[in-house]
Amino acid sequence: MGSRIRVLVAKPGLDGHDRGAKVIARALRDAGMEVVYTGLRQTPEMIVNAALQEDVQVIGLSILSGAHNAIVPRVMELLRQKEMTDVVVVLGGIVPDEDAAELKRQGVGAVFQPGSSLETIVEFIRGAVKQPASLT
Repeated sequence: MGSRIRVLVAKPGLDGHDRGAKVIARALRDAGMEVVYTGLRQTPEMIVNAALQEDVQVIGLSILSGAHNAIVPRVMELLRQKEMTDVVVVLGGIVPDEDAAELKRQGVGAVFQPGSSLETIVEFIRGAVKQPASLT
């Protein structure tokens, strides 16, 4: 049995709507992943530092405020600075298609817009995370 996937779920910026992030966190936990939820109003620096301290494989950002074009590139930059390029970043929220395409070009693994199923998110993360080989 491999180790559990570790996911950090964060609400960056001034967006105070966290119901969706909590639903995602619970779905990931129910799917057998370890989930760290950072809470509201996180800065990119706080998110990347928490990801480093918690040794996560995935960062899930929930952004409904429209600030994704400012916040996500900063998170990606900080991950590169800390040599954490193996961490998969996923984004959920209200993100126009053209912005989603640009964020993917910048290294975001997936952008989940309103209406994305929980199963789709879980399966993407399972497929994106490289699990170490079992020692059995």
